[in-house]
Amino acid sequence: MSDDISRESRLEQASALANNLLQEIRKALIGQDLIIEQVLVALIARGHVLIEGVPGLGKTLLVRSLAKCFGGQFSRVQFTPDLMPSDVTGHAMFNMAKQEFEIRRGPVFTNLLLADEINRAPAKTQAALLEVMQEGQITIEGESFKTGEPFMVLATQNPVEQEGTYPLPEAELDRFMLKVMIDYPSESDEQVMLRHVSGQAQGGFGLEDIRTLLKTSHVLSLQKVAEQITVDDQILHYVVKLVRTTREWNGIARGAGPRACIALLAAARAYALVKGNTFVTPDDVKTMYLPALRHRILLSPELAIEGVDADRVLHSVMQHVEAPRH
Repeated sequence: MSDDISRESRLEQASALANNLLQEIRKALIGQDLIIEQVLVALIARGHVLIEGVPGLGKTLLVRSLAKCFGGQFSRVQFTPDLMPSDVTGHAMFNMAKQEFEIRRGPVFTNLLLADEINRAPAKTQAALLEVMQEGQITIEGESFKTGEPFMVLATQNPVEQEGTYPLPEAELDRFMLKVMIDYPSESDEQVMLRHVSGQAQGGFGLEDIRTLLKTSHVLSLQKVAEQITVDDQILHYVVKLVRTTREWNGIARGAGPRACIALLAAARAYALVKGNTFVTPDDVKTMYLPALRHRILLSPELAIEGVDADRVLHSVMQHVEAPRH
């Protein structure tokens, strides 16, 4: 009994900390509550996030706000067409004084990495993140090095139809736990934002008001608590069915792979923690279904020509698959 009480107490504390973090980031990013919540879910679930939206919607501001709350190391890389893989990962350099090669570590050796406008760099540079996103390590001149722990990549990208963008490799897309779509704020939120910004110093956007609430040890604790959230077998079957249905659905040329099951379940667990639940519910899975799968499927050319997007198709899949009732 004492173990159950202790477990519930840890969950309550973790949920309270997560919600305090949400409130803190909302001070700077107004009108994007859902996006903030999804990014926090990915952090708790040990995942990486791809944030897509047109310029000027606060993608970079969101990551900078999280970094301000986060007491670990933070690095930012502005992806450009001339960016080389070694500019991200680091490289070996010959030290003339010591007459030996030494490793110069790149910005990827950190806890929180902002890859800004990632799809403005060619595929070779984008692929430099593959190993570190999957393994938490990077290889330079045949030698492997660990990144910080925890480690999270938050990549922002502009819509692919914009000039000067490159589509991300499919293997790299699959490494992102969630793809988050950020849209224009409502008219009332935009008025609040303008009033808020006009009262700040030039370029401040309220970042100076954000407090540091987390240390790396707190993040690791949140992640461990999330991994202990109870998952019933019916929920496991539901997750697998939702993913496998995308492989048979009319209009989907390529369905989601097994990694989608892992990502969806981990995200649902983290979302349950944020909501203060001791177990994962079908609604937790439904909430995380679109961000966990929208970048893992390929629509048929017919649907693409008609302008149908992945979210619309996935919503139909979710309505088709019956959720557990108990």
